[in-house]
Amino acid sequence: MKSVSLPRGRQRLHTMPTSTGYEIRTDSSYSWDGRKRGQSSFTVLQHTIAGAGNLRYENRTYRVRPGETLLLVIPHNHRYWLEDGGRWEFFWISMHGEEALRIQQDILNVTGPLFKLNPETIDRLADCTLRLIEGGADRPGSASSIAYEAAMVLYDDVFGSHPVASKESRAMQHVIDHIAANLDKPLPVEELAQVSGMSRAHFSRVFAASEGMPPAEFVVQKRLLRAVKLLAKNTVPVKEISILCGFPDPNYFAKVFRRVYGASPTEYRTSGMYLSV
Repeated sequence: MKSVSLPRGRQRLHTMPTSTGYEIRTDSSYSWDGRKRGQSSFTVLQHTIAGAGNLRYENRTYRVRPGETLLLVIPHNHRYWLEDGGRWEFFWISMHGEEALRIQQDILNVTGPLFKLNPETIDRLADCTLRLIEGGADRPGSASSIAYEAAMVLYDDVFGSHPVASKESRAMQHVIDHIAANLDKPLPVEELAQVSGMSRAHFSRVFAASEGMPPAEFVVQKRLLRAVKLLAKNTVPVKEISILCGFPDPNYFAKVFRRVYGASPTEYRTSGMYLSV
Protein backbone atom coordinates (compact mmCIF):
# COMPACT_ATOMS: atom_id res chain seq x y z
CA MET A 1 0.00 0.00 0.00
CA LYS A 2 1.19 3.48 -0.79
CA SER A 3 -0.92 6.56 -0.22
CA VAL A 4 -0.69 10.22 0.65
CA SER A 5 -3.07 12.30 2.75
CA LEU A 6 -3.13 15.97 1.90
CA PRO A 7 -3.94 18.67 4.45
CA ARG A 8 -6.99 20.85 3.89
CA GLY A 9 -5.28 24.20 3.99
CA ARG A 10 -6.69 27.69 3.98
CA GLN A 11 -6.43 27.91 0.20
CA ARG A 12 -9.86 28.24 -1.43
CA LEU A 13 -8.97 26.47 -4.67
CA HIS A 14 -11.81 25.13 -6.80
CA THR A 15 -10.30 21.66 -7.03
CA MET A 16 -7.99 20.17 -4.42
CA PRO A 17 -6.94 16.57 -3.75
CA THR A 18 -7.39 15.32 -0.19
CA SER A 19 -5.92 11.81 -0.52
CA THR A 20 -4.72 9.45 -3.19
CA GLY A 21 -2.96 6.12 -3.41
CA TYR A 22 -2.65 2.51 -4.52
CA GLU A 23 -3.66 -0.40 -2.31
CA ILE A 24 -4.10 -4.16 -2.19
CA ARG A 25 -6.65 -5.09 0.48
CA THR A 26 -7.16 -8.66 1.69
CA ASP A 27 -9.26 -8.32 4.83
CA SER A 28 -12.81 -7.33 5.75
CA SER A 29 -11.65 -4.39 7.89
CA TYR A 30 -11.73 -2.40 4.67
CA SER A 31 -15.19 -0.82 4.88
CA TRP A 32 -16.37 2.76 4.28
CA ASP A 33 -19.82 4.16 5.12
CA GLY A 34 -20.65 7.35 3.22
CA ARG A 35 -22.85 8.56 6.09
CA LYS A 36 -20.04 8.35 8.66
CA ARG A 37 -17.24 10.32 7.03
CA GLY A 38 -18.10 13.76 8.34
CA GLN A 39 -20.20 16.56 6.87
CA SER A 40 -17.54 18.17 4.66
CA SER A 41 -18.24 17.30 1.02
CA PHE A 42 -15.61 15.50 -1.06
CA THR A 43 -15.45 12.93 -3.86
CA VAL A 44 -13.91 9.46 -4.18
CA LEU A 45 -12.83 8.12 -7.58
CA GLN A 46 -11.58 4.52 -7.22
CA HIS A 47 -10.52 2.21 -10.05
CA THR A 48 -10.34 -1.58 -9.61
CA ILE A 49 -7.19 -3.14 -11.09
CA ALA A 50 -7.72 -6.72 -9.90
CA GLY A 51 -9.84 -8.69 -7.46
CA ALA A 52 -13.25 -7.28 -6.58
CA GLY A 53 -15.13 -5.36 -3.91
CA ASN A 54 -18.72 -4.54 -3.03
CA LEU A 55 -20.75 -1.35 -3.24
CA ARG A 56 -24.11 -0.70 -1.65
CA TYR A 57 -25.49 2.49 -3.21
CA GLU A 58 -28.80 3.63 -1.82
CA ASN A 59 -30.97 0.52 -2.32
CA ARG A 60 -28.86 -1.43 -4.80
CA THR A 61 -25.81 -3.68 -4.35
CA TYR A 62 -23.03 -3.85 -6.97
CA ARG A 63 -20.03 -6.12 -7.41
CA VAL A 64 -17.08 -3.89 -8.33
CA ARG A 65 -14.94 -5.89 -10.77
CA PRO A 66 -11.59 -5.37 -12.54
CA GLY A 67 -11.74 -2.56 -15.07
CA GLU A 68 -14.61 -0.81 -13.28
CA THR A 69 -14.44 2.59 -11.64
CA LEU A 70 -16.62 3.79 -8.80
CA LEU A 71 -17.40 7.45 -8.19
CA LEU A 72 -18.96 8.71 -4.98
CA VAL A 73 -19.79 12.08 -3.47
CA ILE A 74 -19.68 12.22 0.32
CA PRO A 75 -21.72 12.54 2.51
CA HIS A 76 -24.23 10.13 0.94
CA ASN A 77 -26.08 6.91 1.73
CA HIS A 78 -23.64 4.27 0.46
CA ARG A 79 -21.08 1.73 1.67
CA TYR A 80 -18.21 -0.02 -0.07
CA TRP A 81 -16.31 -2.90 1.47
CA LEU A 82 -14.33 -6.11 1.07
CA GLU A 83 -15.78 -9.40 2.31
CA ASP A 84 -13.90 -12.05 4.33
CA GLY A 85 -11.36 -13.88 2.16
CA GLY A 86 -11.56 -11.30 -0.61
CA ARG A 87 -8.85 -9.38 -2.43
CA TRP A 88 -9.20 -5.90 -3.90
CA GLU A 89 -6.44 -4.06 -5.77
CA PHE A 90 -7.15 -0.47 -6.75
CA PHE A 91 -5.97 3.12 -6.93
CA TRP A 92 -8.00 6.15 -5.91
CA ILE A 93 -8.10 9.94 -5.86
CA SER A 94 -10.25 11.91 -3.41
CA MET A 95 -10.77 15.62 -3.86
CA HIS A 96 -12.83 18.54 -2.64
CA GLY A 97 -13.56 22.07 -3.84
CA GLU A 98 -16.51 23.67 -5.59
CA GLU A 99 -15.48 22.74 -9.13
CA ALA A 100 -14.48 19.17 -8.27
CA LEU A 101 -17.84 18.57 -6.61
CA ARG A 102 -19.82 20.16 -9.45
CA ILE A 103 -18.06 18.24 -12.21
CA GLN A 104 -18.14 14.88 -10.51
CA GLN A 105 -21.75 15.26 -9.36
CA ASP A 106 -22.72 15.94 -13.00
CA ILE A 107 -20.85 12.79 -14.04
CA LEU A 108 -22.47 10.76 -11.26
CA ASN A 109 -25.93 11.95 -12.34
CA VAL A 110 -25.26 10.58 -15.83
CA THR A 111 -23.32 7.38 -15.18
CA GLY A 112 -24.41 6.25 -11.75
CA PRO A 113 -21.79 5.20 -9.20
CA LEU A 114 -20.12 2.46 -11.27
CA PHE A 115 -18.88 2.59 -14.86
CA LYS A 116 -16.09 1.65 -17.29
CA LEU A 117 -13.58 4.11 -18.70
CA ASN A 118 -11.37 4.02 -21.77
CA PRO A 119 -7.90 2.50 -21.17
CA GLU A 120 -6.25 5.85 -22.02
CA THR A 121 -8.34 7.56 -19.34
CA ILE A 122 -7.37 4.97 -16.73
CA ASP A 123 -3.68 5.41 -17.60
CA ARG A 124 -3.91 9.17 -17.19
CA LEU A 125 -5.79 8.90 -13.89
CA ALA A 126 -3.13 6.47 -12.63
CA ASP A 127 -0.44 8.93 -13.73
CA CYS A 128 -2.16 11.73 -11.76
CA THR A 129 -2.20 9.48 -8.69
CA LEU A 130 1.49 8.64 -9.11
CA ARG A 131 2.51 12.28 -9.55
CA LEU A 132 0.65 13.28 -6.38
CA ILE A 133 2.31 10.46 -4.42
CA GLU A 134 5.78 11.29 -5.72
CA GLY A 135 5.78 14.93 -4.71
CA GLY A 136 3.20 16.66 -6.88
CA ALA A 137 1.26 17.61 -3.76
CA ASP A 138 4.11 19.61 -2.19
CA ARG A 139 2.57 22.92 -3.29
CA PRO A 140 -1.17 23.75 -3.27
CA GLY A 141 -1.19 25.05 -6.84
CA SER A 142 0.59 21.99 -8.17
CA ALA A 143 -1.71 19.63 -6.27
CA SER A 144 -4.79 21.51 -7.47
CA SER A 145 -3.57 21.39 -11.08
CA ILE A 146 -3.13 17.61 -10.99
CA ALA A 147 -6.53 17.07 -9.35
CA TYR A 148 -8.22 19.31 -11.94
CA GLU A 149 -6.47 17.41 -14.73
CA ALA A 150 -7.90 14.15 -13.33
CA ALA A 151 -11.39 15.65 -13.17
CA MET A 152 -11.15 16.91 -16.76
CA VAL A 153 -9.85 13.59 -18.08
CA LEU A 154 -12.85 11.93 -16.47
CA TYR A 155 -15.19 14.58 -17.86
CA ASP A 156 -13.95 14.11 -21.43
CA ASP A 157 -14.32 10.33 -21.22
CA VAL A 158 -17.91 10.50 -19.97
CA PHE A 159 -19.27 13.43 -21.97
CA GLY A 160 -17.09 13.16 -25.06
CA SER A 161 -14.75 15.71 -26.59
CA HIS A 162 -16.64 16.18 -29.87
CA PRO A 163 -19.86 18.04 -30.71
CA VAL A 164 -23.06 16.04 -30.65
CA ALA A 165 -23.71 14.50 -34.09
CA SER A 166 -26.49 16.05 -36.17
CA LYS A 167 -28.81 13.04 -35.82
CA GLU A 168 -28.39 13.07 -32.06
CA SER A 169 -28.77 16.86 -32.02
CA ARG A 170 -32.15 16.54 -33.75
CA ALA A 171 -33.16 13.90 -31.23
CA MET A 172 -32.21 16.23 -28.37
CA GLN A 173 -34.28 19.05 -29.86
CA HIS A 174 -37.24 16.67 -30.08
CA VAL A 175 -36.78 15.86 -26.39
CA ILE A 176 -36.52 19.55 -25.45
CA ASP A 177 -39.75 20.29 -27.36
CA HIS A 178 -41.41 17.40 -25.53
CA ILE A 179 -40.28 18.80 -22.18
CA ALA A 180 -41.56 22.28 -23.00
CA ALA A 181 -44.97 20.90 -24.00
CA ASN A 182 -45.34 18.72 -20.90
CA LEU A 183 -43.96 20.70 -17.97
CA ASP A 184 -47.19 20.13 -16.05
CA LYS A 185 -46.70 16.35 -16.21
CA PRO A 186 -44.14 13.92 -14.75
CA LEU A 187 -41.07 13.72 -17.01
CA PRO A 188 -38.96 10.78 -15.83
CA VAL A 189 -35.65 10.20 -17.59
CA GLU A 190 -36.94 6.84 -18.87
CA GLU A 191 -39.72 8.65 -20.77
CA LEU A 192 -37.33 11.21 -22.23
CA ALA A 193 -34.99 8.42 -23.38
CA GLN A 194 -37.93 6.76 -25.17
CA VAL A 195 -38.75 10.05 -26.89
CA SER A 196 -35.15 10.27 -28.10
CA GLY A 197 -35.12 6.66 -29.31
CA MET A 198 -31.98 5.90 -27.29
CA SER A 199 -31.17 3.73 -24.31
CA ARG A 200 -31.34 5.57 -20.99
CA ALA A 201 -27.56 5.51 -20.45
CA HIS A 202 -26.73 6.73 -23.96
CA PHE A 203 -29.48 9.35 -23.88
CA SER A 204 -28.24 10.75 -20.55
CA ARG A 205 -24.69 11.08 -21.89
CA VAL A 206 -25.77 12.72 -25.16
CA PHE A 207 -28.20 15.07 -23.43
CA ALA A 208 -25.59 16.21 -20.89
CA ALA A 209 -23.03 16.77 -23.67
CA SER A 210 -25.60 18.74 -25.67
CA GLU A 211 -27.18 20.86 -22.93
CA GLY A 212 -24.43 21.01 -20.33
CA MET A 213 -26.44 19.38 -17.55
CA PRO A 214 -28.24 16.09 -16.78
CA PRO A 215 -31.83 15.79 -18.13
CA ALA A 216 -33.47 15.79 -14.69
CA GLU A 217 -31.70 19.05 -13.76
CA PHE A 218 -32.72 20.56 -17.11
CA VAL A 219 -36.38 19.69 -16.46
CA VAL A 220 -36.34 21.32 -13.01
CA GLN A 221 -34.72 24.44 -14.49
CA LYS A 222 -37.44 24.72 -17.14
CA ARG A 223 -40.18 24.17 -14.56
CA LEU A 224 -38.83 26.98 -12.42
CA LEU A 225 -38.47 29.35 -15.37
CA ARG A 226 -42.12 28.77 -16.21
CA ALA A 227 -43.01 29.39 -12.56
CA VAL A 228 -41.19 32.74 -12.62
CA LYS A 229 -43.13 33.83 -15.72
CA LEU A 230 -46.44 32.85 -14.17
CA LEU A 231 -45.60 34.59 -10.89
CA ALA A 232 -44.87 37.77 -12.83
CA LYS A 233 -48.43 37.81 -14.21
CA ASN A 234 -49.75 38.21 -10.67
CA THR A 235 -53.07 36.64 -11.65
CA VAL A 236 -52.48 32.90 -11.14
CA PRO A 237 -52.58 31.53 -7.56
CA VAL A 238 -49.29 30.05 -6.33
CA LYS A 239 -50.90 26.66 -5.72
CA GLU A 240 -52.09 26.55 -9.33
CA ILE A 241 -48.66 27.61 -10.58
CA SER A 242 -47.18 24.71 -8.64
CA ILE A 243 -49.42 22.26 -10.52
CA LEU A 244 -48.91 23.93 -13.92
CA CYS A 245 -45.15 23.62 -13.47
CA GLY A 246 -45.17 19.92 -12.59
CA PHE A 247 -44.98 20.19 -8.80
CA PRO A 248 -48.10 18.42 -7.44
CA ASP A 249 -46.94 19.15 -3.87
CA PRO A 250 -46.92 22.95 -3.23
CA ASN A 251 -44.61 22.51 -0.23
CA TYR A 252 -42.01 20.74 -2.36
CA PHE A 253 -42.42 23.42 -5.03
CA ALA A 254 -41.74 26.11 -2.44
CA LYS A 255 -38.68 24.24 -1.16
CA VAL A 256 -37.13 23.84 -4.63
CA PHE A 257 -38.00 27.43 -5.58
CA ARG A 258 -36.41 28.82 -2.41
CA ARG A 259 -33.25 26.78 -2.96
CA VAL A 260 -32.74 28.39 -6.38
CA TYR A 261 -34.14 31.92 -5.89
CA GLY A 262 -33.62 32.45 -2.17
CA ALA A 263 -37.30 33.14 -1.46
CA SER A 264 -40.61 31.30 -1.47
CA PRO A 265 -42.85 31.76 -4.57
CA THR A 266 -45.14 34.07 -2.57
CA GLU A 267 -42.23 36.16 -1.27
CA TYR A 268 -40.77 36.30 -4.76
CA ARG A 269 -44.03 37.61 -6.17
CA THR A 270 -44.79 40.17 -3.47
CA SER A 271 -41.26 41.56 -3.45
CA GLY A 272 -41.27 42.13 -7.20
CA MET A 273 -38.01 40.21 -7.58
CA TYR A 274 -39.11 38.97 -11.00
CA LEU A 275 -38.70 42.53 -12.32
CA SER A 276 -34.92 42.08 -12.21
CA VAL A 277 -34.91 38.71 -13.97
